[in-house]
Amino acid sequence: MKQHDRADISASTLYIVPTPIGNLGDITQRALTVLASVDLIAAEDTRHTGLLLQHFAINARLFALHDHNEQQKAESLLAKLREGQSIALVSDAGTPLINDPGYHLVRLCREAGIRVVPLPGACAAIAALSAAGLPSDRFCYEGFLPAKSKGRCDTLRELEQEPRTLIFYESTHRLIDSLQDMVTVLGPDRYVVLAREITKTWESIQGAPVGELLAWVQEDENRRKGEMVLIVEGYHAEAEALPPEALRTLALLQAELPLKKAAALTAEIHGVKKNALYKYALELQGE
Repeated sequence: MKQHDRADISASTLYIVPTPIGNLGDITQRALTVLASVDLIAAEDTRHTGLLLQHFAINARLFALHDHNEQQKAESLLAKLREGQSIALVSDAGTPLINDPGYHLVRLCREAGIRVVPLPGACAAIAALSAAGLPSDRFCYEGFLPAKSKGRCDTLRELEQEPRTLIFYESTHRLIDSLQDMVTVLGPDRYVVLAREITKTWESIQGAPVGELLAWVQEDENRRKGEMVLIVEGYHAEAEALPPEALRTLALLQAELPLKKAAALTAEIHGVKKNALYKYALELQGE
């Protein structure tokens, strides 16, 4: 067996193991080997994980670790790791810690010098981003928006001028309210992609200006069912917004200097883009 096909399970090691977000075929061979080989699996929902293990004919000891008990149970798991046991951490679906429990346990392990080994694998946010057709070289993962409209709008206002692509998770019963708040805060023309039921039978990916996307979702109740990711286009500054002071400076300098030099000096003085100033001056000359 080649080295990259083999998972060497080490004592006193915590493995972070992604599980499928829908299609069971997305689990990796390495993940299956780790789950079958560790001493213990810490699972967000032991019944849910039990069904996954049963599907792949894996017999393993399970330990419940979820949002409501993590801070209390993490110490117990740390003690087992110190005793030499190997543990796999899994969530209900996707990569653990991405909007799922596990942070406190991993932090404790890092502080105690326990080895933490992450496995690559399924993640709804990254899968949706890869198919959204929006810039992916820089992006912000923001998890779920607040449940109440005021909190949602406050959060969206903080992110209104964020130039990076934004990624949110959203639930069925809050999707329309969140899209309506995006229309209010970001404007109806901000482009948003709704990725729903990624890797599952009814997978759909729909992108449109958010005002149009809201109307599309409202047309059919089925369009707001399932697990959802919202990918929001980042903010783009409007060309109109060259400060009047910068335009006055440009006019004064242009009377004494070549246009390129005048635009460069004005940009440095006022902190605006040289190309925008240059374009403005050329358009003015054309008029």
